[in-house]
Order: sequence, then structure tokens, then C-alpha cells
Amino acid sequence: MVKLNRIYTRTGDEGMTGLVDGSRVGKDSSRLIAIGDVDEANSAIGVAIEALGDEPLAADLTRIQNDLFDLGADLATPGEDFAPSDMVLRVVASQVERLETGIDAMNDAMPPLTSFILPGGTPGAAALHLARAIVRRAERATVAAAHDAAINPAALAYLNRLSDYLFVAARHVNQKAGGDVLWVPGASR
Repeated sequence: MVKLNRIYTRTGDEGMTGLVDGSRVGKDSSRLIAIGDVDEANSAIGVAIEALGDEPLAADLTRIQNDLFDLGADLATPGEDFAPSDMVLRVVASQVERLETGIDAMNDAMPPLTSFILPGGTPGAAALHLARAIVRRAERATVAAAHDAAINPAALAYLNRLSDYLFVAARHVNQKAGGDVLWVPGASR
């Protein structure tokens, strides 16, 4: 259980922060940029949950927020052993598979895409599209971090699948409100 009595520690005042193993890295390291982008994605999903109101999808998104905390802890844990334990949080294949199951369930209930769509529609769908774009950035940052350090392949797969999940979730929400907002090529010429 996490217990924080004091929020500020002053240990990061010189641009360094600690990882799970106690090592210190610069706050501008590729690993910390990825962790920050995952945190931003998690926050955007929180905004989407509020925009969705009573939509049943909100419960699944709350589970995803918890997964993203696990993913942040995974990224903050150096090493090449990606097996989870009582003391080490790692993203696992079943978390990725749960996203795939959700994607398939939502997608099966919708007509296939016949056009690119605009990231908008209902407030909930627009918030999901924004979260999707932020997850894509988090994925790019995590791929960049993998050039510098060992990164759990399941964490990368999770981020890749999560952006797909959020795209389909936005379509799902818009479908209930009349359908996707379609791109009209050259419409403003």
C-alpha cells in the first residue's frame, strides 16, 4: 500500500528522479519522457470518463487507468526480467488480450469503416479521440526509450492496442449518437 505523508521531497530539484530500484535518472531521460506521456494519457482517459457520464464504457476505462499505473511502474523498473512478482509490477499479455476482446466486441456491433473519420462527435467521443492521440505519443516515447534501455515488450503492445481500443470506443460512442463524423477530402478548398 502506498502512503504519502508529504507530497514534496525536494529530491528532484536538480532535475533528477528515482526509479523503482533506487537508481537516479534525469527527468529528461527517454524513460521519464515515456512515463510522463503515459501519465498524461491516463489523465486524458480520466477526462473522457467524466465526459461519458453514465456510459457503461466508463467502468472499462477505469480498469484501463489502473493498467496504465501498472504500465508506469513497469517503465520505472529497470532490468531485463519482465516477469511480474509480488514486488514488481509488469504489464502482462492478458492485459493486452483484454483490450483486444473489448475492441472486437465493440467493433462487431458497428458497420465497417468506409471513410476516414474526424476526431469529434459527442463530447465523450471527442475526449476518447484526444486520449487516443496522447496514447499514440506515449507509445512513440516508449519506443524511443526502448532504444536506450530494456522495455517490457508487453508494455509496448499494451500501448499499441490501447490506442486502437480508444479509436473503436470513440466510434462506439458516436454510433449511439448517430454515427461517425466523416472526413470530406478537399471540403474546404
